[in-house]
Amino acid sequence: MSWEESTRQKMLHLKLPTDPRWVNIAEMNIEDILVDHAYCEQKAASSCISLIVNFFDFPELVDVLTPVVAEEWGHFERVLEHLKKRGMDLGKPRKDDYVVQLSQFVKKGGSRQQQLTEYLLMNALIEARSCERFKLLHQYIQDEELKKFYYELMISEAGHYVNFIELAREIYDTAKVNSRWQEWLDFEAEVIRNLEIRGDRMH
Repeated sequence: MSWEESTRQKMLHLKLPTDPRWVNIAEMNIEDILVDHAYCEQKAASSCISLIVNFFDFPELVDVLTPVVAEEWGHFERVLEHLKKRGMDLGKPRKDDYVVQLSQFVKKGGSRQQQLTEYLLMNALIEARSCERFKLLHQYIQDEELKKFYYELMISEAGHYVNFIELAREIYDTAKVNSRWQEWLDFEAEVIRNLEIRGDRMH
């Protein structure tokens, strides 16, 4: 079974694919993409750390996300290596309008399980979209080294995506998680539909 086939069985599809023009623009702005990607990995590691700290009373969460923190930070370091190889600097962080809009969809209140589920689903969605864009970069950019790099990260992000979804279903009611997940997917599709196509952003 191919990676794509096994992943389809585990993962729900995003409801709106990335505009194909994005990868062409991104390749023309690869320094900006790498810088933005580096900060995305840093934020992903920080997000997992925050979940561990704020929801320490869920041992299954701590067990699953602790190695994810290490992986995301390892990705950050690897992106820095690719920047240095190309004589590029890290540069300053940029505002991530995509994540900002997703964070506004998080439901406040409810039980601890409900609160945690919201953040797990938001993180799952970010990982899913990242996975999709890494796949596009792997398929279409000309830089052979980066093609291989983004293939590796595509697989890794798919694993993180599944981690978040499965954690949510373990911690909270599966039927409610699945229903809420569809709401998240619908909302994310609208966010993507209305965002400007920018080749200097990973999302």
